[in-house]
Amino acid sequence: MSAFTPAEIEYLRTQPLMRFATASPTGRPDVAPVVFEVDGDDIVTAGFDIAKTVRYKNVTANPRATVVIDDLAAVSPWSPRGIKIIGSCIVEVNGGGERFRISPEVIISWAINDTTPGIPKMERRVVG
Repeated sequence: MSAFTPAEIEYLRTQPLMRFATASPTGRPDVAPVVFEVDGDDIVTAGFDIAKTVRYKNVTANPRATVVIDDLAAVSPWSPRGIKIIGSCIVEVNGGGERFRISPEVIISWAINDTTPGIPKMERRVVG
């Protein structure tokens, strides 16, 4: 069984950016907008020379991450939707470079599986 529902996978494949949040071992937060892909049950993201980024330093010392992928389905009526993924993160070699692999432990989504108009209900589930 997939960590993501079919509706969530479809949504993730239509979105170009996510916000990638990490924290240093002392708790100093960092967040960056990045491109991403779904790879099985994981989210992967790379970039140009990621070893020089704050998130690289954070993840190698504190392998926890949260990502948010969201947008507005409509402005009128106001219709936010999205997915928040909380989990572990590793740096892995991919081809000639490195990338981040985020494995979900908790998935929170809104207005993806249930598209009933109005204030979206948050759906929270533990993975694994």
